[in-house]
Amino acid sequence: MSLLSYLSNRLTVPVIGSPLFIISNPKMVIAQCQAGIVGSFPALNARPSSQLDEWLDEITKALEAYNSKHPHAPAAPFAVNQIVHKSNDRLEADMHLCAKYKVPIIITSLGAREEINQATHSWGGFTLHDIINDRFAHKAIEKGADGLIAVAAGAGGHAGTLSPFALVQEIRQWFKGPLVLAGSIATGASVLAAQAMGADLAYMGSAFIATEEARATESYKQAVVEGKAEDIVYTNLFTGVHGNYLKASIIAAGLDPDHLPESDPSKMNFAGDAKKAWKDIWGCGQGIGIIDRTMSCAQRIAQLQQEYQTAKENLGKSVQLRS
Repeated sequence: MSLLSYLSNRLTVPVIGSPLFIISNPKMVIAQCQAGIVGSFPALNARPSSQLDEWLDEITKALEAYNSKHPHAPAAPFAVNQIVHKSNDRLEADMHLCAKYKVPIIITSLGAREEINQATHSWGGFTLHDIINDRFAHKAIEKGADGLIAVAAGAGGHAGTLSPFALVQEIRQWFKGPLVLAGSIATGASVLAAQAMGADLAYMGSAFIATEEARATESYKQAVVEGKAEDIVYTNLFTGVHGNYLKASIIAAGLDPDHLPESDPSKMNFAGDAKKAWKDIWGCGQGIGIIDRTMSCAQRIAQLQQEYQTAKENLGKSVQLRS
């Protein structure tokens, strides 16, 4: 069975809620899945590492209970994000826990690892790998990933600089498997646009920061509600990898967002120092200009679903071209 077949009739809108460092938590993931999108969280959000067992148990049991009560409209599956960079000394232990609970989808970031794909396949799971260009996309598929997440310009957190049009069309020249697009997607219409470009699913994170279930401070949520695309700063200072962050949080940290130094990529440490950096410096994408209030995950997803259907209907009313 392919990943897309597995997801068929499990989603209310073709969206994966992207894993948000520090912010994503079981309550948020469960709410996303029950409302009909793939919910996800970074394994490193569970601290100490023993908490990951508790989180996976909570999510698995909650979704099983929901599905038993809604057999004709089950929840969407969930995903766990694994940072496979060498600085993550928890990776092996965290993957053992994912195997214990047979996590349906593993999202890998910052390095394609063949053994991670093989391990996930051994329990019947699927893997998606974050990429920012066509070269990395080829490497991910060569090492056994089932699908790709094309992280284009404007995506929150660690992001690339390529236009989504350029990135998707290059990948689709050779790859016909599952393709997810990330980058400033915050409405149902933009989800449909991602599919029109050639993606199968949209990847959305920043819109879910301003939700009731998100483990973000109220000031963080309010900054998302008040922010625009021009309030996003692209820098590698905080983790060694380029990413997008809210300007207000950089200023609050006593830094000049217009004159940030470059960081040394060799000093990345996602299991340690990054937690403090992301607690004070808020990751966010350029699509937040449309987010005007905080609401529940269920409300946000219902809004997305309505916008998606309206966009499909409006597409049929577009200008007719001469044949």
